[in-house]
Amino acid sequence: MSDKNFRVFSGTRSKYLAEKICQELGMELGNLQITYFADGEFEVCYEESIRGKDVFLVQSTFANSDNLMELLLMVDAAKRASARTVTAVVPYFGWARQDRKDKPRVSIGAKLVADLLSVAGIDRLITIDLHADQEQGFFNIPVDHLYASTILMPYLKSLNLENICIASPDVGGSKRASAYAKYFNCPLVLCNKQRKRANEVASMQIIGDVEGMDVILVDDMVDTAGTITKAANIMKENGAKSVRAIASHGIMSGPADERVESCDLLEMVFTDTIPYKGTCSKVKQISVAGLLAQTICSVMENKSISSQYLF
Repeated sequence: MSDKNFRVFSGTRSKYLAEKICQELGMELGNLQITYFADGEFEVCYEESIRGKDVFLVQSTFANSDNLMELLLMVDAAKRASARTVTAVVPYFGWARQDRKDKPRVSIGAKLVADLLSVAGIDRLITIDLHADQEQGFFNIPVDHLYASTILMPYLKSLNLENICIASPDVGGSKRASAYAKYFNCPLVLCNKQRKRANEVASMQIIGDVEGMDVILVDDMVDTAGTITKAANIMKENGAKSVRAIASHGIMSGPADERVESCDLLEMVFTDTIPYKGTCSKVKQISVAGLLAQTICSVMENKSISSQYLF
């Protein structure tokens, strides 16, 4: 870009991605200092002038809660430093699974986080694959909701699979899986799962035929990997030729690495919205830095971002 009247800054845990974004943009990452106190409290300070500039703050809100608090303080400090606009670039929007009141007396965490960011003062949100599309409506500011399919689909296409079949590990992800199936003009298979409790699947059945097919399981996130590995094993038991999985966000907590390593998946493909520090040999990451850099350029140049969507 010729106009560089904007700056990109990063929180602690998303610096690896912010540096890639800045490399794509041909600029240096902004200088931000976070000072920690003995009790765990911390303070954010910009080490350069951002007066009158458009500021992009890169920070996913994956565990722990310090990441969200860092982002809120970064927004607050930028507003108080007279930044012209503040855009939160949140590749992984945490608490997104709490998007509705599905039983009595529960919180709606996604709405609360949206309110916190709005009150802090962001002017725009850029994020990737929210758990539920309607969460965009939790904000009263522009939300650029990007899709990881933009980079995951070309990877799948490069595999040149002969009998591809798209599968969703649960009925809730059928819309996403259906879009992939439509793109590849291939069959769609669903898994019907029943949970005992959060992160624990009681039973699962396949709706469709996977005999002799190269199955691609599609999901938005993988946390403990219980659902997706169970689905992979069932696909293989029902005659699938091969089983792969793709997901936007690789949370990979608890026993996830061990489960993926020992299941029937050939590979598990994530984007790098969350850093992967595990040791599973089946995990592959594809960077979203180019997608986010292109979106930042489009925002600065007031260009449409719809051309970046494959569906």
